[in-house]
Amino acid sequence: GCINCIHIIPDLKRLEAKYPNELVVIGVHSAKFENEAETENIRRIVLRYEIEHPVVNDADYKIWSSYAVRAWPTRILIDPNGYIIDEIVGEGSYNEIDTMISETITEFRKKGQFNETPLKFALERAKAVNMPLAFPGKVLADEKSGRLFVADSNHHRIVVTDLNGKLLETIGNGNSGLEDGDFENARFNRPQGLALDGDSLYVADTENHAVRRIDLKTKRVETVTGNGKQAEWRSRGGALKDARLSSPWDLTILGNDIFIAMAGTHQIWKIDRAKGTVSPYAGTGGEARFDAPIDEATFAQPSGLATNGEKLWVADSESNIIREIDLRTENVETIVGGDLFEFGDKDGRGDSVRLQHPLAVVHRNGKVIIADTYNHKIKELDPVQRRVTTLFGTGKPGQEDGAKPRFYEPGGISIAGDQLYVADTNNHAIRVIDLKTGGVTTLRIDGLASPKPVSDEVVSAAPNLRETKAETQSVKSGAGGSLSVEIKLPEGYHLNPNAPSRFELSISDENAIKFERLSGRFTTLPLKLPYKAGSMAQVTAKLKATLFYCREDNTGECLIRTVIWTIPVKIEENGMNGMQVFWSANQ
Repeated sequence: GCINCIHIIPDLKRLEAKYPNELVVIGVHSAKFENEAETENIRRIVLRYEIEHPVVNDADYKIWSSYAVRAWPTRILIDPNGYIIDEIVGEGSYNEIDTMISETITEFRKKGQFNETPLKFALERAKAVNMPLAFPGKVLADEKSGRLFVADSNHHRIVVTDLNGKLLETIGNGNSGLEDGDFENARFNRPQGLALDGDSLYVADTENHAVRRIDLKTKRVETVTGNGKQAEWRSRGGALKDARLSSPWDLTILGNDIFIAMAGTHQIWKIDRAKGTVSPYAGTGGEARFDAPIDEATFAQPSGLATNGEKLWVADSESNIIREIDLRTENVETIVGGDLFEFGDKDGRGDSVRLQHPLAVVHRNGKVIIADTYNHKIKELDPVQRRVTTLFGTGKPGQEDGAKPRFYEPGGISIAGDQLYVADTNNHAIRVIDLKTGGVTTLRIDGLASPKPVSDEVVSAAPNLRETKAETQSVKSGAGGSLSVEIKLPEGYHLNPNAPSRFELSISDENAIKFERLSGRFTTLPLKLPYKAGSMAQVTAKLKATLFYCREDNTGECLIRTVIWTIPVKIEENGMNGMQVFWSANQ
């Protein structure tokens, strides 16, 4: 959740690429929030940010204390003999760290004390499968045009559907980058917030540190401001074409102005479209909870914005609070919540309320609805009474629909009529809440596929392996038949046709029994493998199958299993004309 920690990930990736056999990076995750201390949540963040080095869950702060760490992020460089070379606190300092690494390599090569044997790690992505949506961050529902816009963040694109989920188009080719152009060739980098003005859709292109504009009529993408390089701390902005931004997370439009939740500088910025400028509007750049006029107030990673034209509400995520900016008096006030290290899950009024890293707000009928992200809940705020009430969610992560729904780190919300649309980030899904009935469903987007198929490399790791020995099969000599592989998937699941479910078959004596296919892909069950048996013999077949199976709505949970059957086979005169093996995914 720490934006400053997120900012150092690209630098670490550059260093890992530059020194593939010389440098080992180990991520030590010392959680601030209770939700961040759960290993499964860390695993999903590793996937979201495509981390390829080991990460240890330091939930009890033992490693933090051993190295006398004082702040997030801290990097510690250790030499080949295990001694600390230096400690670097805060983001940046790439060149300084690069120089230290280079000098250390030279020194220890001369001493003959440098081990450059490459290390290979089993990556978390080997256990995952591409979904139609990947960690969607924000969502925008437009009742007037009947369209829904989804920031498909980890697919680096925008998905457009109608309000019932009918796919209209995708914007962006699915590869990260900062490229303007038509919908098929444009590129984004983990986009988040969305704001619509007529036929112009504005996008907070978070990891490009840019704001983009999508012309929905001409089907072109252009960059409004930002050049892909992160702004320095306390940047003052400037002309749109020259300015640098820092992790813009959300947008909202009011007249000629576009307000930006600039998470990376802990400020609210504003684009003045009439003047062609972008600059800080509220916040000094310091990370804290401090209420004051806009040029003195401080924020902590603002990540969500909403307005009624007179007030601007801010989900100030690291302070676990909701702020209110009076656009007439230009004063910042905390409406509810705790502080940087005061968080939890407690309804109530004012400072007694406890939230946990809220990422989104939306205004409706005088109330502000909150995505209380790390509490996996949707809550409602009465800004006049300063009262917060839980509307939906149990507080535990999950993906249950119906009257008692569960969410998994919802990061974006938007309203059209009586329907509340939720970007349920860690469920890779869009959820729809009927505000009249209270019922919750998962939006099915027919025809939406991930930008590119999972590579064969994913399968080779044999993740979540189960091994079983089948009963001895008796087959008729000199006859043909087929090996039928029956697999019972959990109720409500099906094989994902976009994923490379594969099989591999080996025979101890291929002269005794010949199979038409010894390896390949499959998308339907049962899997049938034709064979021709020879003369009487006894052989052993070993069949390996890797399965990707998902919820029927194809928007939620996806699982991966590898099963290996050892199958004793007797080729006999009175044998059967086929073989069959069975496995239940519930095992």
